[in-house]
Amino acid sequence: MKHLRLNIGLAAIVLFAAACQTNTTNNTETTTETVKAVKPVIVTEPVVYDTDDPAIWVNPEDASKSLIVGTDKNEDGALFVFDLEGKIVQDKVVRGLKRPNNVDIAYGLNIGGKSVDIALTGERMTHNMRLFSLPDMLPLDGGGIPVFEGETGVEYRDLMGVALYKRPTDGAIFAIMGRKTGPTDGTYLWQYLLEDNGQGGVKATLVRKFGMFSGNKEIEAIAVDDELGYIYYSDEGVGVRKYYADPEKGNEELALFATEGFTDDHEGISIFDTGNGKGFILVSDQQASQFKIYPREGSATNPHDHALIESVLVSTVESDGSEISNVAFNDTFKRGIFVAMSDDKTFQYYRVEDILPLD
Repeated sequence: MKHLRLNIGLAAIVLFAAACQTNTTNNTETTTETVKAVKPVIVTEPVVYDTDDPAIWVNPEDASKSLIVGTDKNEDGALFVFDLEGKIVQDKVVRGLKRPNNVDIAYGLNIGGKSVDIALTGERMTHNMRLFSLPDMLPLDGGGIPVFEGETGVEYRDLMGVALYKRPTDGAIFAIMGRKTGPTDGTYLWQYLLEDNGQGGVKATLVRKFGMFSGNKEIEAIAVDDELGYIYYSDEGVGVRKYYADPEKGNEELALFATEGFTDDHEGISIFDTGNGKGFILVSDQQASQFKIYPREGSATNPHDHALIESVLVSTVESDGSEISNVAFNDTFKRGIFVAMSDDKTFQYYRVEDILPLD
């Protein structure tokens, strides 16, 4: 069921406070939640079928010329590319993708001795990982790299969530791939090492299978904190699960948080860096048109204790995916940008200072 968009003035305070309990695997505490409401400053031009997930590419030479890459989820789908005014950059759009769901971006993959920024998505209908160079959006995958090979369960190879992790110690880049459904034995997500294939493209080598799944609904949203080295993903209707991003650190589940206060599905996850290992984790409370905010650094005594800080009511409709950056892009987004998908074929751009409790 689709839900109507709530149209409220910028940064208006909703006239209620809700008492809510936040549980983690490590700690339980009660907080008083104040919900505020904000509106976007820019809404993109619409895609053709169905927006689902955005990613932000920061132009290293001129941040004002950065790009937003977003999926159009359909059997005749695409990766759309937008500028910071929300306009489609037509010559960069990748069309003809077979139901791309999520997208992510990483910087500096070594291909042929050159440093190449990459965009990753997955085609649900072909079971292929797709990789493109940035900012030109040229293919690096020879038409697609098969993933979840050998899986035979119904929808066990139907790609959904994706994320990229760049390991700080050696610069190795990994793709984390999710699917429509999968096993509940701790092998839901598969992680692949991305490397130069020697022919001007990329090869992917499976390095681990990990990640618990409740079996309740599905797992779609995946996010990685490169600096702190963690993977977060939404087990819809259950909570957010946390693991080490480095496959060499093992498959222990570090936390299960955001287990209370959601209307229905847990969806898009975004991570905002305020420096010194601190910041915020934003999680979409999809059916409530809210994003719930948690501390990136955990608590003073436990880095895996992520208690709710507050919720933000936005004007997105059933937001699946989101992304956030702390870069000063231009006069509109001086402290960063938050981009969220809305179920009306658009993406919405918000000022970070309107969304997060920065001061």
